[in-house]
Amino acid sequence: MQPIRTLLAVAVMSGIAALVATPVVSGADQTAAASNANVGIDLSYIDHSVKSGDDFFSYANGAWVKMAQIPADRSATGPTQELEDLTAKRTADLIQNMAKTHPAAGTNNRKIADFYAAYMDEAGIEKKGLAPVKAELGEIDAIKTRDDLARVLGREMRADVDPINATNFQTENLFGLFIAQGLEDPSHNIAYLMQGGLGMPSRDYYLSHDPEMAADRAKYKTYIGALLKLAGTTDADTQAAAIMTLETKIAQAQQSLVDSEDIHKANNMWTIADYAQRAPGMNWTVYFNAAGLGDQKQIDAWQPAATIAIAALVGSEPIETWKQLLRYHAIDSAAPLLPKAFADLNFTFYSGTLEGVPAQPERWKRAVDATSSDLDYAVGRVYAQKYFPPEAKVEVQDMVKNLIATFNERLDTLAWMTPATRAKAKAKLAALRVGVGYPDTWRDYSALVVRQDDALGNHERAIEYRYHYQLSKLGKPVDRGEWWMTPQTVDAVNLPVQNALNFPAAVLQPPFFFPHGDAAVNYGATGATIGHEISHSFDNLGSEFNAQGKLENWWTPQDAAHFKATTQKLVDQYNHYEALPGLHVNGQQTLGENIADVAGLAVAYAAYHRSLHGKPAPVIGGLTGDERFFLAYAQSWRVKIRDAELRQRLSTDVHAPDNIRAQAVRNIDGWYAPFHVQSGQKLYLSPDDRVKIW
Repeated sequence: MQPIRTLLAVAVMSGIAALVATPVVSGADQTAAASNANVGIDLSYIDHSVKSGDDFFSYANGAWVKMAQIPADRSATGPTQELEDLTAKRTADLIQNMAKTHPAAGTNNRKIADFYAAYMDEAGIEKKGLAPVKAELGEIDAIKTRDDLARVLGREMRADVDPINATNFQTENLFGLFIAQGLEDPSHNIAYLMQGGLGMPSRDYYLSHDPEMAADRAKYKTYIGALLKLAGTTDADTQAAAIMTLETKIAQAQQSLVDSEDIHKANNMWTIADYAQRAPGMNWTVYFNAAGLGDQKQIDAWQPAATIAIAALVGSEPIETWKQLLRYHAIDSAAPLLPKAFADLNFTFYSGTLEGVPAQPERWKRAVDATSSDLDYAVGRVYAQKYFPPEAKVEVQDMVKNLIATFNERLDTLAWMTPATRAKAKAKLAALRVGVGYPDTWRDYSALVVRQDDALGNHERAIEYRYHYQLSKLGKPVDRGEWWMTPQTVDAVNLPVQNALNFPAAVLQPPFFFPHGDAAVNYGATGATIGHEISHSFDNLGSEFNAQGKLENWWTPQDAAHFKATTQKLVDQYNHYEALPGLHVNGQQTLGENIADVAGLAVAYAAYHRSLHGKPAPVIGGLTGDERFFLAYAQSWRVKIRDAELRQRLSTDVHAPDNIRAQAVRNIDGWYAPFHVQSGQKLYLSPDDRVKIW
């Protein structure tokens, strides 16, 4: 079962804050301002007591940070969250009004209406109690042998990890499945097996010496016991101790996030016989048959050392302890859709303790978010039809074309790159496929059963539908137009093995993108995002794949050496950022995203100037084009975050914290003059120390 809380990671909120303010302008600026009514930056956010060269994030956003309040049901607030609020409000209107249109039985719209109605049926959920998990608990209770254990573990595997597109390495199930084209065979999809088995966000929560994480471990053990007691377990505390011990052993078996990111360590095509020989303890034939993978000749072991160690635990730890862990995980995963006492207890630990969120979102907000997550592209189709007009799509596509052309031109200016590598880079860029707004084809939900009176069952069937959708791709040609992000997602993604990008409709809105708005702001915010995703095709991970998405070394040795040395400077630069007292950013863990931030910003800046066609940029609100560009970039990373959430991100996220991402400007030559940045200021880098990759 996939934990419901993972689908609620970005909670739906109300209370939309103003997304944009229009600076007052006069005189010669009025004409320019008239056609750019929404400038896209807010001068009142600037803290003039901070020198831009010391802390550009605080300079651009400091006044806002001092005034901003994180909503009680949020772990952070900022423009991304505000846009998520707006998107959630729009999605809520679509979902809540769906039933009023009386959609026909079996249609996507009827499924959306019924899914939402079932989630909102609190009285029905209370009445059912633990009945919705009775069948799963019965299967667990029936386990007598190691083969029985392998069968149940296999049945519970889901396609809930994505190490390449979403850098998602976490599943509460013992292993997770990812299906995409082969690393060395770009023509067909294969299965990848990935480590899992933990209830907390990462292995660090079990192994770290950080006092806060040590405290979280104690609270987690208490939570396990409390949840089991609520479910009627008589020896709940004893079982909680045993479960905690087993999960700690699983954490010790897991590979680190840095190792998991290394694509070369992940290329391990094993036959079923290989699994049996190399990873004894698990009956892999039984496991893979139960998971629907029995007909696969080979399955990639993404983290082989972890696979070996976890399988050994399956063979060595008492069966009864495994049953206790499985019972707990079944109840824990289902808790948000069980009676209120279970849902509240689950929220208090995962959102309250681990993220610092004091208040749970209202029921309808959770229902909207769950509907949008589980009926992802069904909701996305309705959303895109209403909120992403064709002219907005065309405007973004034009910006994408300009950024790609700019990137292509910059490849010609790289003195360090040899002609052979340059030719391969240009071929990859030319083959890049960019999706804007929504996919060209939509998924078929006709086989998915949704009932008005079965909230948990609806969720489980939706997750199972997604699993079988992924299984259906095995052995088939790769669909290079497949989307991995829904239209209502406030984000963007690079798909390395497809050599493709997705820019969902929801992220292409103010405050990141203003239709017919100021080019400086649009390029500073959305342009930098587009440049970021383009450059992922050439970062430390993307650069490992050729134009067809095949894992291939297309670099000459001297180019590869230069790239590694340059990116090491970025590792060192980010290692020095202290996110919390005593806790620094891991420059290696976040390297790919840091490369993309710096390179994307550089390309967006060049593309902005290219878009001017040699004409001077207008002065708007007393700000030059360059000032607006860099302020828009910094304000796009405006954030206020709870310490507990930040600590979790430092452990699990491959991105640097948002406030630190805003400091990427220090590597761009064009940032220094407009903001009068001088030697001796904290962000100042000498020209030779500024990291320039693309």
